[in-house]
Amino acid sequence: MTEWIYQLANDQATESLGRAVALACQGQGIFYLQGQLGAGKTTFARGFIQALGHQGRVKSPTYTLVEPYLLAQSSVYHFDLYRLNDPEELDFLGIRDYLAYPPFVFLIEWPEKGGLYLPRADICLQLSYHEMTARRCTLMANSDQGQKIMQCFLSEYDNVNLI
Repeated sequence: MTEWIYQLANDQATESLGRAVALACQGQGIFYLQGQLGAGKTTFARGFIQALGHQGRVKSPTYTLVEPYLLAQSSVYHFDLYRLNDPEELDFLGIRDYLAYPPFVFLIEWPEKGGLYLPRADICLQLSYHEMTARRCTLMANSDQGQKIMQCFLSEYDNVNLI
């Protein structure tokens, strides 16, 4: 598994990275968003979802568990599993139904709470605090699709301004 590490100076840089990865994925992929509370998972998701064409507000699905965005090119399902009590609850949410209609993107915060009920990630994104105000983001391709996304990202968007 290959890793790419980025230093993110602020929320704007985190959103910029989300936008760049979204454009590279071309409306398909499963992304695990990992990190502590407040590390920037939803901020990354906001940039990602808006880059794919959503015009409105992007909110954290902490209480609803999933927030769907049905866009022109793809459907994006933003999951926040922080409040999940049991991985089996994903069956009640109909997670398999979401997988039935590609192309789609899954952005899954707190994937460790989903256990074996989750599909395998194409990209694992780990956000962590770095120094006082900055963040560090590690991207890991976890599948052939993930490798394609990262190749596109590196060739087209790696020089994106993340500050």
